[in-house]
Amino acid sequence: MKPLRFTVQEFYRQFPNNETCLEHLFQTHHGRKVCPKCGESGKYHHQKGTSHYVCSCGGHQISPKAGTIFENSDTDLVKWYFSIFLMSQSRNGVSAKELERQVGVTYKTAWRMQKQIRLLMLDDGALLKGEVEADETWIGGKRKRKNYKDNKTIVFGAVERKGKVSTRIIRDTTEQSLLESVRDNVAKGSQLMTDEYRAYKNIAHIEGYKHTTVRHSKNQWRKGNTHTNTIEGFWSQLKRSIDGTYHVVSAKYLPLYLSEFQFRYNYREHASEHLFSFLLSRVALPHVVAVERIGYGQCLRSA
Repeated sequence: MKPLRFTVQEFYRQFPNNETCLEHLFQTHHGRKVCPKCGESGKYHHQKGTSHYVCSCGGHQISPKAGTIFENSDTDLVKWYFSIFLMSQSRNGVSAKELERQVGVTYKTAWRMQKQIRLLMLDDGALLKGEVEADETWIGGKRKRKNYKDNKTIVFGAVERKGKVSTRIIRDTTEQSLLESVRDNVAKGSQLMTDEYRAYKNIAHIEGYKHTTVRHSKNQWRKGNTHTNTIEGFWSQLKRSIDGTYHVVSAKYLPLYLSEFQFRYNYREHASEHLFSFLLSRVALPHVVAVERIGYGQCLRSA
Protein backbone atom coordinates (compact mmCIF):
# COMPACT_ATOMS: atom_id res chain seq x y z
CA MET A 1 0.00 0.00 0.00
CA LYS A 2 1.50 3.36 -1.05
CA PRO A 3 2.49 5.84 1.66
CA LEU A 4 -0.22 8.27 2.72
CA ARG A 5 0.23 11.98 1.99
CA PHE A 6 -0.97 14.66 4.33
CA THR A 7 -2.99 17.77 4.00
CA VAL A 8 -6.61 18.01 5.12
CA GLN A 9 -7.66 18.04 1.47
CA GLU A 10 -5.57 14.98 0.69
CA PHE A 11 -6.91 13.22 3.77
CA TYR A 12 -10.49 13.60 2.56
CA ARG A 13 -9.53 12.58 -0.96
CA GLN A 14 -8.18 9.31 0.39
CA PHE A 15 -10.76 8.82 3.14
CA PRO A 16 -13.98 10.58 2.08
CA ASN A 17 -16.34 8.28 4.00
CA ASN A 18 -16.69 5.33 6.36
CA GLU A 19 -16.50 2.79 3.53
CA THR A 20 -13.03 3.86 2.38
CA CYS A 21 -11.77 3.83 5.97
CA LEU A 22 -13.23 0.36 6.55
CA GLU A 23 -11.62 -0.90 3.34
CA HIS A 24 -8.25 0.51 4.40
CA LEU A 25 -8.61 -1.07 7.83
CA PHE A 26 -9.48 -4.44 6.31
CA GLN A 27 -6.67 -4.38 3.73
CA THR A 28 -4.09 -3.29 6.32
CA HIS A 29 -4.88 -6.02 8.84
CA HIS A 30 -6.71 -8.77 6.95
CA GLY A 31 -6.03 -8.29 3.23
CA ARG A 32 -4.50 -11.72 2.55
CA LYS A 33 -6.18 -13.59 5.37
CA VAL A 34 -6.77 -17.29 4.74
CA CYS A 35 -10.38 -18.38 5.20
CA PRO A 36 -10.51 -21.13 7.86
CA LYS A 37 -13.47 -22.66 6.03
CA CYS A 38 -12.22 -23.00 2.43
CA GLY A 39 -8.48 -22.54 3.00
CA GLU A 40 -8.07 -19.81 0.37
CA SER A 41 -6.88 -16.22 0.77
CA GLY A 42 -7.96 -12.95 -0.80
CA LYS A 43 -11.59 -13.97 -1.33
CA TYR A 44 -13.22 -11.64 1.20
CA HIS A 45 -15.56 -8.86 0.11
CA HIS A 46 -17.52 -6.19 1.96
CA GLN A 47 -21.03 -7.17 2.95
CA LYS A 48 -23.16 -4.19 1.97
CA GLY A 49 -24.95 -2.44 4.80
CA THR A 50 -22.68 -3.91 7.49
CA SER A 51 -19.14 -3.46 8.79
CA HIS A 52 -18.30 -7.09 7.97
CA TYR A 53 -16.31 -8.79 5.23
CA VAL A 54 -17.34 -12.28 4.15
CA CYS A 55 -15.49 -14.97 2.23
CA SER A 56 -16.93 -15.89 -1.16
CA CYS A 57 -17.45 -19.41 0.12
CA GLY A 58 -19.94 -17.99 2.63
CA GLY A 59 -18.41 -19.86 5.52
CA HIS A 60 -16.54 -17.10 7.34
CA GLN A 61 -16.84 -13.39 8.08
CA ILE A 62 -14.49 -10.78 9.52
CA SER A 63 -15.22 -7.56 11.37
CA PRO A 64 -12.20 -5.29 10.67
CA LYS A 65 -12.98 -3.18 13.77
CA ALA A 66 -12.76 -6.19 16.12
CA GLY A 67 -9.64 -6.15 18.28
CA THR A 68 -8.88 -2.51 17.47
CA ILE A 69 -9.40 0.78 19.29
CA PHE A 70 -12.54 1.20 17.14
CA GLU A 71 -14.27 -1.89 18.52
CA ASN A 72 -17.56 -1.17 20.33
CA SER A 73 -17.46 2.46 19.19
CA ASP A 74 -20.52 4.00 17.55
CA THR A 75 -18.47 6.93 16.25
CA ASP A 76 -18.07 7.02 12.47
CA LEU A 77 -14.81 5.43 11.35
CA VAL A 78 -13.95 8.45 9.21
CA LYS A 79 -14.13 10.61 12.36
CA TRP A 80 -11.73 8.23 14.08
CA TYR A 81 -9.33 8.42 11.14
CA PHE A 82 -9.54 12.21 11.03
CA SER A 83 -8.85 12.41 14.78
CA ILE A 84 -5.75 10.24 14.36
CA PHE A 85 -4.71 12.47 11.47
CA LEU A 86 -5.07 15.63 13.57
CA MET A 87 -3.15 14.19 16.52
CA SER A 88 -0.35 12.93 14.27
CA GLN A 89 0.17 16.35 12.67
CA SER A 90 0.24 18.66 15.68
CA ARG A 91 3.52 19.64 17.32
CA ASN A 92 1.96 20.75 20.61
CA GLY A 93 -1.03 18.44 20.92
CA VAL A 94 -4.74 18.83 20.25
CA SER A 95 -7.15 19.49 23.11
CA ALA A 96 -10.37 17.50 23.43
CA LYS A 97 -12.25 20.77 22.97
CA GLU A 98 -10.50 21.38 19.66
CA LEU A 99 -11.15 17.80 18.56
CA GLU A 100 -14.82 18.24 19.48
CA ARG A 101 -14.99 21.31 17.26
CA GLN A 102 -13.08 19.96 14.25
CA VAL A 103 -14.42 16.40 14.18
CA GLY A 104 -18.01 17.07 15.19
CA VAL A 105 -18.37 14.85 18.25
CA THR A 106 -19.25 15.54 21.87
CA TYR A 107 -16.53 16.60 24.29
CA LYS A 108 -16.86 13.31 26.17
CA THR A 109 -16.45 11.31 22.95
CA ALA A 110 -13.46 13.43 21.87
CA TRP A 111 -11.77 12.89 25.24
CA ARG A 112 -12.27 9.11 25.08
CA MET A 113 -11.04 8.95 21.50
CA GLN A 114 -7.89 10.83 22.45
CA LYS A 115 -7.20 8.42 25.27
CA GLN A 116 -7.36 5.47 22.85
CA ILE A 117 -5.23 7.21 20.23
CA ARG A 118 -2.53 7.96 22.80
CA LEU A 119 -2.25 4.22 23.43
CA LEU A 120 -1.05 3.91 19.83
CA MET A 121 1.82 6.22 20.74
CA LEU A 122 3.29 4.06 23.51
CA ASP A 123 6.93 3.19 22.92
CA ASP A 124 8.38 -0.30 22.66
CA GLY A 125 10.29 -0.08 25.94
CA ALA A 126 13.74 -0.41 24.33
CA LEU A 127 16.55 0.73 26.63
CA LEU A 128 18.39 3.93 25.79
CA LYS A 129 22.13 3.64 25.20
CA GLY A 130 25.24 5.57 24.29
CA GLU A 131 25.40 9.12 25.64
CA VAL A 132 22.30 9.58 27.81
CA GLU A 133 21.16 12.56 29.85
CA ALA A 134 18.85 12.02 32.84
CA ASP A 135 16.87 14.44 34.97
CA GLU A 136 13.65 14.78 36.91
CA THR A 137 11.00 17.48 36.87
CA TRP A 138 7.68 18.44 38.47
CA ILE A 139 4.49 18.90 36.48
CA GLY A 140 1.49 20.72 37.95
CA GLY A 141 1.23 22.86 41.08
CA LYS A 142 4.01 25.00 42.53
CA ARG A 143 7.32 23.55 43.56
CA LYS A 144 8.23 24.29 47.17
CA ARG A 145 11.31 22.16 47.81
CA LYS A 146 13.10 19.17 46.30
CA ASN A 147 11.01 16.31 47.66
CA TYR A 148 7.76 18.11 48.41
CA LYS A 149 4.86 17.97 45.99
CA ASP A 150 1.65 19.94 46.21
CA ASN A 151 -0.76 18.80 43.50
CA LYS A 152 2.17 18.04 41.23
CA THR A 153 3.71 14.90 39.84
CA ILE A 154 7.38 13.96 39.67
CA VAL A 155 8.53 12.76 36.27
CA PHE A 156 11.87 11.11 35.49
CA GLY A 157 13.26 11.46 32.00
CA ALA A 158 16.27 10.20 30.06
CA VAL A 159 17.27 11.08 26.52
CA GLU A 160 19.87 9.80 24.08
CA ARG A 161 21.97 12.45 22.40
CA LYS A 162 20.38 12.82 18.95
CA GLY A 163 18.12 9.87 19.80
CA LYS A 164 15.03 8.91 21.74
CA VAL A 165 13.56 10.08 25.02
CA SER A 166 11.93 7.97 27.73
CA THR A 167 9.87 9.19 30.69
CA ARG A 168 8.10 7.71 33.68
CA ILE A 169 6.25 8.95 36.73
CA ILE A 170 8.09 8.34 39.99
CA ARG A 171 6.87 8.44 43.59
CA ASP A 172 9.79 10.50 44.96
CA THR A 173 13.36 11.57 44.19
CA THR A 174 15.15 9.23 46.55
CA GLU A 175 18.20 7.29 45.44
CA GLN A 176 16.16 4.10 45.22
CA SER A 177 13.54 5.63 42.92
CA LEU A 178 16.04 7.30 40.61
CA LEU A 179 18.39 4.31 40.36
CA GLU A 180 15.40 2.11 39.58
CA SER A 181 14.30 4.55 36.88
CA VAL A 182 17.74 4.66 35.31
CA ARG A 183 18.00 0.86 35.40
CA ASP A 184 14.62 0.45 33.71
CA ASN A 185 15.30 3.00 30.97
CA VAL A 186 19.04 3.06 30.26
CA ALA A 187 21.29 0.18 29.18
CA LYS A 188 24.19 -0.58 31.52
CA GLY A 189 27.54 0.63 30.27
CA SER A 190 26.02 3.81 28.84
CA GLN A 191 27.54 7.23 29.48
CA LEU A 192 25.06 8.78 31.92
CA MET A 193 25.04 12.53 32.46
CA THR A 194 23.10 14.20 35.29
CA ASP A 195 23.26 17.21 37.55
CA GLU A 196 24.95 16.89 40.94
CA TYR A 197 21.84 15.79 42.85
CA ARG A 198 23.02 13.41 45.58
CA ALA A 199 20.61 10.60 44.67
CA TYR A 200 22.73 9.91 41.56
CA LYS A 201 26.00 9.82 43.50
CA ASN A 202 26.42 6.03 43.70
CA ILE A 203 25.04 5.09 40.31
CA ALA A 204 28.41 4.32 38.73
CA HIS A 205 29.46 2.11 41.64
CA ILE A 206 26.14 0.32 42.15
CA GLU A 207 24.79 0.04 38.62
CA GLY A 208 27.86 0.07 36.39
CA TYR A 209 27.19 3.23 34.38
CA LYS A 210 29.85 5.70 33.28
CA HIS A 211 28.59 8.71 35.21
CA THR A 212 29.53 12.37 34.83
CA THR A 213 27.83 15.44 36.30
CA VAL A 214 27.48 19.18 35.97
CA ARG A 215 27.05 21.41 39.03
CA HIS A 216 24.00 23.55 38.39
CA SER A 217 24.16 24.92 41.94
CA LYS A 218 27.49 26.51 40.95
CA ASN A 219 26.10 27.80 37.63
CA GLN A 220 27.99 25.12 35.75
CA TRP A 221 25.87 24.13 32.75
CA ARG A 222 28.49 22.28 30.72
CA LYS A 223 31.71 20.47 31.56
CA GLY A 224 33.36 19.28 28.38
CA ASN A 225 30.82 17.00 26.71
CA THR A 226 28.76 16.68 29.88
CA HIS A 227 25.51 18.62 30.12
CA THR A 228 21.77 18.04 30.58
CA ASN A 229 20.61 20.64 28.07
CA THR A 230 18.85 18.10 25.85
CA ILE A 231 16.56 16.66 28.52
CA GLU A 232 15.92 20.14 29.93
CA GLY A 233 14.91 21.27 26.45
CA PHE A 234 12.45 18.40 26.30
CA TRP A 235 10.99 19.40 29.67
CA SER A 236 10.56 22.99 28.47
CA GLN A 237 8.74 21.91 25.32
CA LEU A 238 6.55 19.49 27.28
CA LYS A 239 5.51 22.10 29.83
CA ARG A 240 4.88 24.79 27.21
CA SER A 241 2.67 22.39 25.28
CA ILE A 242 0.72 21.30 28.36
CA ASP A 243 0.24 24.90 29.52
CA GLY A 244 -0.69 26.19 26.07
CA THR A 245 -2.87 23.33 24.81
CA TYR A 246 -4.29 21.44 27.78
CA HIS A 247 -3.76 23.99 30.60
CA VAL A 248 -4.24 21.32 33.29
CA VAL A 249 -3.41 17.59 33.18
CA SER A 250 -4.31 15.37 36.12
CA ALA A 251 -1.73 13.04 37.62
CA LYS A 252 -4.04 10.12 36.86
CA TYR A 253 -3.86 10.63 33.09
CA LEU A 254 -0.44 12.27 32.82
CA PRO A 255 1.23 9.01 31.66
CA LEU A 256 -0.81 9.04 28.47
CA TYR A 257 0.09 12.66 27.76
CA LEU A 258 3.75 11.80 28.35
CA SER A 259 3.48 8.99 25.81
CA GLU A 260 2.11 11.46 23.27
CA PHE A 261 4.99 13.92 23.70
CA GLN A 262 7.54 11.11 23.74
CA PHE A 263 6.11 9.90 20.44
CA ARG A 264 6.42 13.33 18.85
CA TYR A 265 9.99 13.74 20.05
CA ASN A 266 11.11 10.25 19.08
CA TYR A 267 9.66 10.54 15.57
CA ARG A 268 10.56 14.20 15.05
CA GLU A 269 12.65 13.42 11.95
CA HIS A 270 9.84 11.49 10.23
CA ALA A 271 7.56 13.05 7.64
CA SER A 272 4.06 13.75 8.94
CA GLU A 273 2.44 11.30 6.54
CA HIS A 274 4.57 8.51 7.95
CA LEU A 275 3.37 9.27 11.47
CA PHE A 276 -0.25 8.97 10.38
CA SER A 277 0.44 5.72 8.53
CA PHE A 278 2.37 4.39 11.51
CA LEU A 279 -0.45 5.10 13.97
CA LEU A 280 -3.01 3.49 11.65
CA SER A 281 -0.82 0.39 11.46
CA ARG A 282 -0.99 0.07 15.26
CA VAL A 283 -4.74 0.29 15.84
CA ALA A 284 -4.95 -3.48 16.36
CA LEU A 285 -2.11 -3.61 18.90
CA PRO A 286 -3.27 -3.68 22.54
CA HIS A 287 0.14 -2.73 24.00
CA VAL A 288 -0.81 -4.58 27.18
CA VAL A 289 2.80 -5.30 28.16
CA ALA A 290 3.88 -1.69 27.72
CA VAL A 291 0.80 -0.41 29.51
CA GLU A 292 1.45 -2.52 32.59
CA ARG A 293 5.21 -1.89 32.50
CA ILE A 294 4.88 1.87 32.82
CA GLY A 295 1.82 1.95 35.03
CA TYR A 296 -0.94 2.94 32.62
CA GLY A 297 -3.33 0.33 33.94
CA GLN A 298 -5.37 2.84 35.93
CA CYS A 299 -5.77 5.03 32.84
CA LEU A 300 -7.10 2.11 30.83
CA ARG A 301 -9.51 0.92 33.49
CA SER A 302 -11.08 4.36 33.80
CA ALA A 303 -13.86 5.41 31.47
